[in-house]
Amino acid sequence: MSIRIGIYGYGNLGRGIECAIKQNSDMELVAVFTRRNPEAVKINTPTAKVFSVDQAKNMTDLIDVMILCGGSATDLPEQTPFIASMFNCVDSFDTHARIPEHFANVDDRAKNSGKVAIISCGWDPGMFSLNRLYASCVLPDGEDYTFWGKGVSQGHSDAIRRIDGVLDARQYTIPVCEALESVRNGEAPVLSTRQKHTRECFVVAAEGADLARIENEIKTMPNYFADYDTTVHFISKEELDRDHSGIPHGGFVIRSGRTGKNLENKHVIEYSLKLDSNPEFTASVITAYARAAYRMNKEGMCGCKTVFDVAPSYLSVKSGEEIRKSML
Repeated sequence: MSIRIGIYGYGNLGRGIECAIKQNSDMELVAVFTRRNPEAVKINTPTAKVFSVDQAKNMTDLIDVMILCGGSATDLPEQTPFIASMFNCVDSFDTHARIPEHFANVDDRAKNSGKVAIISCGWDPGMFSLNRLYASCVLPDGEDYTFWGKGVSQGHSDAIRRIDGVLDARQYTIPVCEALESVRNGEAPVLSTRQKHTRECFVVAAEGADLARIENEIKTMPNYFADYDTTVHFISKEELDRDHSGIPHGGFVIRSGRTGKNLENKHVIEYSLKLDSNPEFTASVITAYARAAYRMNKEGMCGCKTVFDVAPSYLSVKSGEEIRKSML
């Protein structure tokens, strides 16, 4: 029997989830839930239906895992605990500083409902998180470094769009080249947040909007821009559509460590991603973790989980025997 999936929210990430489901033979999309008029939302899966988010509570027997596709700034802190009270679910909450708080809120609901909720899935947090953990365990005497970009951050772009007077926006995260090369050379530099990345924002403002206020709100936004050197460009909608329509991203997780009697030998572990489509790759990660949520719940598990709590074999459509034969 296929794992029955529901998509909660149908923006860039939701559309990516729909594509990813088609690549996983053990899954089927049952329903898309939207805050918009359901009749106005067109999806690409003929066998699935579109409903209002208000109807989700009536479909607990028809959906095995709900995948949440809202933004981390205001959507997921409310939506994930609510959905976890009814469904196994997965989200991509990516405000790193608030993950412990989000985990606690979701864990309470998921335990009460007997469901599994896996939060903060994607590539960072997510795949990068796993590689930071693995590398720090292998090289306990060392330093971790994470560089993002150059690429469009969906979460940061969404946070800008929520500012009053902003019609649309794209935010690029850019590694500082000198810092990246120093880490790759095994120099183990001590780097502040500001020394590792810069942020560049392209903003379409409403006619008559206070540009100085918008720029100040962006640059002082906690957890997003306050700790970075940030440049804000105000451009037209035509320029944004012409020059910034793609959503590329990527980055590097690097562990620089030492081994030996006198720590005389240096080692560098590097994991990197280069992504044409940030939301489609994120969607592919989330979809794999939806399979894990389903399997873990079938085994009697419940509560909130992160990628650290999920055994790799739960992610694969292949059996344990197949994995051991082909990949170990």
